Formats: sequence, structure tokens, C-alpha cells
Amino acid sequence: MNRTFDTNIWPDSRYRNPARIRRQVIQALSAALLSMALLLALSIWAPASAASRIKDISNFEGVRDNMLVGYGLVVGLNGTGDSLKNGHFTKQSLKSMLNRLGVKPTDGGLDSKNVAAVMVTSTLPPFATKGTRIDVSVSALGDADSLLGGTLLVTPLLGANGDVYAVSQGGIVVGGFSAGGAAETVTKGVPTSGRIPNGAIVENEIGFDLESMKTVKLSLRNPDFTTSSRVAQAVNSFLGTLAATSTDPGTVNIVVPDAYKGRVVEMITDIEQLRIEPDQMARVVVDEQSGVIVMGENVRLSTVAIAQGNLTIRITESPEVSQPNPFAKTGTTEIVPRTQVQVDQGETQKLGVVSSGVTLQEFVNSLNALGIGPRDMITILQAVKSAGALQAEIEVM
Repeated sequence: MNRTFDTNIWPDSRYRNPARIRRQVIQALSAALLSMALLLALSIWAPASAASRIKDISNFEGVRDNMLVGYGLVVGLNGTGDSLKNGHFTKQSLKSMLNRLGVKPTDGGLDSKNVAAVMVTSTLPPFATKGTRIDVSVSALGDADSLLGGTLLVTPLLGANGDVYAVSQGGIVVGGFSAGGAAETVTKGVPTSGRIPNGAIVENEIGFDLESMKTVKLSLRNPDFTTSSRVAQAVNSFLGTLAATSTDPGTVNIVVPDAYKGRVVEMITDIEQLRIEPDQMARVVVDEQSGVIVMGENVRLSTVAIAQGNLTIRITESPEVSQPNPFAKTGTTEIVPRTQVQVDQGETQKLGVVSSGVTLQEFVNSLNALGIGPRDMITILQAVKSAGALQAEIEVM
């Protein structure tokens, strides 16, 4: 049977040009190949999901916080302050402060409950300059009931060397409260401590000339030989020179290259963004008080058989009331004890075999199959370690 086909299927005559169609097909294929090449390049150069920035696993030596502490007085409390008759240091501090202000108080006049002695603590961030404001925490030192509504008077904050590095003053923000009557008291949070946002002004700087340094040291937060070596290799690969050396599991020494002379901050900025994959020891951390068990992914076991069984004795008391029949002339109502004792010796527990080289997930599944709880699992892990079958370190918190 003959069929006639209409070759004029394109509405526009320009689409009937075979050369034009071939060019369009080639252009489309070229664009698709270019997109695939870009995706492949991105997948090759994209960092691994387990990689971490050097910034997140280490600290640069000298870039550190400093702890500050001070002793001061809080005033303006609504009868919730220290008892001056009992708080001798509060009374002495109040008298000393008033004397400096030109007031000569008497012992009989110092009976207010609106004053409290407090300890003021803060953290001085690295490279904090004069005039910078920092947050402070205020905690009651005496028998004050609450610091709500109080104002901290001028309090110098000292460093470990005894020098004053900041001065604090301001209203205290207290998150907790306490209220009650003669029969009941309700307390939320801790009303005897609070914070003063931006409550201290830095008065003294800690000198640290970073730009003149010739060497920079990296301190790993989790010391490890492999991690330290990987950090040194990553830094050398980025700088293009053997400037970084792993001196010990927790320290990487970096010699500032000539390209970064006088630009140490830029070098640190570039280095801390490099990514490596940290390594860690196979470790099992257990907390016997709370029954918490944390295992690393590298925990491995040799072939071992595990069995666990508990002797459980359950005693149930179900007393019954025995009374005489209705209209009976004899008998009295008595309580008759009924005791039921059940003994479970763990006969249903099976002996399980854990094969050599199993992963953490397989080991946990095996213990769960035996019906073992967290506290019994701690004992089993210690026993397996004693048997030499646990290829990991056990750390008991």
C-alpha cells in the first residue's frame, strides 16, 4: 500500500535547512558538555564533607582571652540585699566607700537591706583596645536574696597579674526571680546572679605585636600526630614552601615567608580557611553515673563471645480483706497478706558472637539484640577491653 507523506511539516522554511539544524545540534551538545565539565570540576575541587577548617580545630598562639575579676557593691535593692549585721565584709565595704565619698557613717546607721556585696567577672577578648565595652557577670557573695533592680557601683576588674584592665558599672539584668508568702515560695532561675551587657570599659590593653612576628604557632585543640602532620602539609601546599613543621601532636610551627612579611594577619586569615580531615583515636567514653556511652567511628573489635544475664527478684504485695458472712454471729474482719515472688534468672538471654573487625554500628546492633541496657553495656565494654578484644581506649568520666 502506497502512502503519501507531506514533507512540508515545518511552519517556517528556515527549519528545513539541514546545515542549520546540524549547527544548532552541535551548539546544544557543546553547551551540555561544557556544563558537565564544570560540574565535574566542582565535584573534584569541592572539599570533603568530613573536612574541617583549620580555624575550627586549632588556635593561634597569643590570640587568646584573659579572665578578669573584681569585687564591688550593688545598691538599690528592694530589701533583698545582705544582712549588714551578719555580712561583716559588706558592712566594711560600705563604710569604706562612704568614707571615700566624704561621708562618716556610724555602725548604728548601717542597717539597710538594700546593699549586697558581689563578685564581678568578665572575659577580655584578644586585641581589645581602650574604650571597648565588654559584658560582665555579677554574682552575690553574701546572703542577699535577689539582685533584681540593683545597680553595680564602679568596680575595677583585675587580671591575673593584679593590674586593672577594665572598669564596670551599670544596672544589672537578672533573669530569675523569687516570690513567696508565709506558706510557699516560688523561685525561677537564679535571682542572685545577673549580667550587665556592655557593662565594662577596657582601660588597659594587653600588648601583642602580631605583625612583627617571624614565626606563628598553631595549637591543636585535640592533639594528634596525624592531624598535626596534615595541617603542616596543607599549609606548605598553600604557601608553596616548607614553612610549616609539625613539632609535636599539638603544635605546628609556621615560619612567616617573605611574601607575608609585615602581613601576618593576612597569612593567618588565609591559613585558617584551609580544610583538612582531622584524625582521632579510637575511643569509648562512658559516664557510669548517668549511663551515657559515646563511641568513635574507628572503634573495632576482635572476635569475642558475649553473654549477659541478670537475676531479677520481683516481690508483689496484694493484701486481701477477709470478713465473715452477713449476719454471722462469730468472726471479725481481717486483712490477709498475699505475697507473690517471681524470680527471673535470665534464661532467655543468649550467647552472642561478635566477629572480628566489626564496625561500631554492627557492634551496637549485636548488643541491642541481646537486650542489653546502657549500664550493662558499660560493664560489657570494660570486660571486652580486659579480654583484649576491644581495639580502642576506654575513658571513664
